[in-house]
Amino acid sequence: MIDTQELLDAAVRHPLPAGYVCSADPGRFDADLVHRWLSTDAYWAMGRSREAQAQMLAGSLVYGVYEEGSGAQAGCARVVTDLAAFAYLCDVYIAPDARGRGLGTSFVAAVLADVVGRAPHGMRCILLATHDAHRIYAKLGFAPLPRPEQWMVIGSS
Repeated sequence: MIDTQELLDAAVRHPLPAGYVCSADPGRFDADLVHRWLSTDAYWAMGRSREAQAQMLAGSLVYGVYEEGSGAQAGCARVVTDLAAFAYLCDVYIAPDARGRGLGTSFVAAVLADVVGRAPHGMRCILLATHDAHRIYAKLGFAPLPRPEQWMVIGSS
C-alpha cells in the first residue's frame, strides 16, 4: 500500500513555482497542443496519431500545469487508473521554455497527490516508465521494481 501521507508531504516539499497551477479539468486541457508536443518532441510518443492520442486521453485522468496569469499550458501528464489499487503515470511533459525551474518535479508531485486523494481505499501501486528522468522521479519516492522477476509484459516500447 502506498503511504498517502508521504505523497501529500512530497507535494508540500515540492510546491509549484510561483505563477503556476495544476489542474485536472479536461475542459482546460489543450489536447491539440499536447499532441503536438508529444508527437514531435517526446521520444516515447514520436509520430503518435491524433486519433490514438484522443483515445488515450479519453481513457485517462488528464492533468495540465498552467501559467496563472495567461492561462497558457506549460505541461501535461496522463494517469491510467482504476482509482482503487493501481495507477500508471505517463505522458509527463514540460514545454521546453518552462524547463529548468523545478516545474516537472512539482507538477508530478501535485498529480500524485491528486491521484491518491481520489482513491478512497488507498492506492496499492503507481508505475511509470522513463528512459532518462530517474533522478527526478526518485525525489518523489519512485524506485526500481523491487522484484522485477515477478513482472511480465506483452509488447514493448
